[in-house]
Amino acid sequence: MKTIVTLSTLILVSAVLTGCTTPESPTSVITEQKYDLRDLDGDGVIEARDQCPNSIAGSKVNNVGCGQEKEISQRIELKLNFANNSAVIEPKYESEIEAIADFMHQHPDSAVTIEGHSSKVGSYELNMALSQNRAEAVVNMLTETFSVDANRLKAVGYGYSRPIGDSESELAAERNRRVIAAVSGTDKTIDMKWDIYSVPE
Repeated sequence: MKTIVTLSTLILVSAVLTGCTTPESPTSVITEQKYDLRDLDGDGVIEARDQCPNSIAGSKVNNVGCGQEKEISQRIELKLNFANNSAVIEPKYESEIEAIADFMHQHPDSAVTIEGHSSKVGSYELNMALSQNRAEAVVNMLTETFSVDANRLKAVGYGYSRPIGDSESELAAERNRRVIAAVSGTDKTIDMKWDIYSVPE
């Protein structure tokens, strides 16, 4: 009987000791951060994905942190009236050309082709030369008076090959003696995100 009690006691003590043994702590694993999760320019895109690291905080950006650029493509008819067989720009029309210069200064990535057109009075050769001279007169004013880089400008004369209408009246001839500014380029104006503090301008 004593043998059975003693054996039972040993088993009980062994179980207690085993249960109280402190298990070994698992080895700590330090995970190395592979990507830079910071957003240093505050545009909402982490550095690991940000391809435009100097975005203005609060501006609209795409998934890689760059602002949305818009293509510029428009044709603007300058309200210039030339006398028949003349490429002289009268002073009262300078404001029309200045508006194009202001636009180009605001959009430094833009370029402009100045198209010269003429009425169907005189020979084809004469009007081709005349329309080219009119376009070049506008380009010269843009560069010399309003300081637009000549490398961003091009002058093309079309003569009377692109008339507004087929009428041969004096009014139609006057309308055909015109200049068009064909603008192209990229608009990089910064658009800001809307938030609850946004107020219409």
